Amino acid sequence: MKAKKKCVAMLLAGGQGSRLYALTRDVAKPAVPYGGKYRIIDFALSNCTNSGIDTVGVLTQYQPLVLNDYIGNGQPWDLDKMYGGVHVLSPFETKEGADWFQGTANAIYQNMRFIERYDPEYVIVLGGDHIYKMDYSKMVDFHEKNNADGTIAVIDVSLEEASRFGIMTCDGEGRVVDFTEKPAQPKSTLASMGIYVFTWEKLKKYLIENENANTGSKDFGKDIIPAMLANGERLFGYTFEGYWKDVGTLDSLWEANMDLLSPSVPLDLYDPKWKIYARHNNMPPQYIGENAQIENSMITEGSSISGKVDFSVIFSGVTIEEGAVVNYSILMPGTVVKAGAVVEYAIVGENCVVESGAKVGLSPESIENRDEWGIAVVGHNVTISENAAVLPKQIISENV
Repeated sequence: MKAKKKCVAMLLAGGQGSRLYALTRDVAKPAVPYGGKYRIIDFALSNCTNSGIDTVGVLTQYQPLVLNDYIGNGQPWDLDKMYGGVHVLSPFETKEGADWFQGTANAIYQNMRFIERYDPEYVIVLGGDHIYKMDYSKMVDFHEKNNADGTIAVIDVSLEEASRFGIMTCDGEGRVVDFTEKPAQPKSTLASMGIYVFTWEKLKKYLIENENANTGSKDFGKDIIPAMLANGERLFGYTFEGYWKDVGTLDSLWEANMDLLSPSVPLDLYDPKWKIYARHNNMPPQYIGENAQIENSMITEGSSISGKVDFSVIFSGVTIEEGAVVNYSILMPGTVVKAGAVVEYAIVGENCVVESGAKVGLSPESIENRDEWGIAVVGHNVTISENAAVLPKQIISENV
């Protein structure tokens, strides 16, 4: 008889990520590159490993090919276990038929048999689209200590941002007394991070009831949490005070990359006690040409820089030729910027070519009406022809 697991993690990675537009047209949002050498999902997987959670179900649905290949057997995150480890879980057909995941709660419901294999005391539900470092074991301890049925990780946000999140009010002991999903008039600024710890037997009951009712959106924030609260279950808010970024929009993805270049941001990628693991290609060291000018940037292995780079994140295998300029931008793996091209305030996807004389993006100072300014975005595998221009706020997914 195999030993039961104390905690199983279920990582929701099936969302379309429509607000990332061209960057997620052919790739699931958690597989979008971030920070020079990572993909977004690396943070949740690494947090699991560093927290001592060795059984993870990754629930995929939208454009899963790249994500499935990337996760593989889980070896880079030490999740290639004989009993447990990482498992990619996609929608499947049963004798009752096949069904897509209809919401976050339904995705867990459809994979209850996976959870039951390990007979866990607790289940932690995670999103695959956030940048943060968090010790989940401390949250599980907090859940145990409070004899909670459900614990919701919360972060204090500004009042202006609060209507974008599920907002809760807690009493003096941290117990949730009110929860509203994306309220027009927020009662507090404690925002749900979409990270939950549940006592498994209790969660199972609510998942089954929600499924049998066949109403609502089958979602944690809209259905499960409100139902548990209405029934007087013990729900607690677990306050998180570190760096956390929801990278669900183009602006937030750009900002999260730029944050890595700011000494005031507390996201330490160099902490040997809490490494962020990733699957890497075997590439040679980066090459910096004799006339290259580089300031305050991240340059990843396998890249070749002969031009001018300032305040930018350069992924592996990128080439920036002499005479090219890259400022305040993110260049994803395999992209080439030819001599005489200028890339400013932009996100350029994987394996793109920016030909000589082309311009992608503009600095905000060069535009009179600031409302017309925004990040320029080029999707994956796109060529920007000689002397062509991609303007601020433009999102390009075809050759220009």
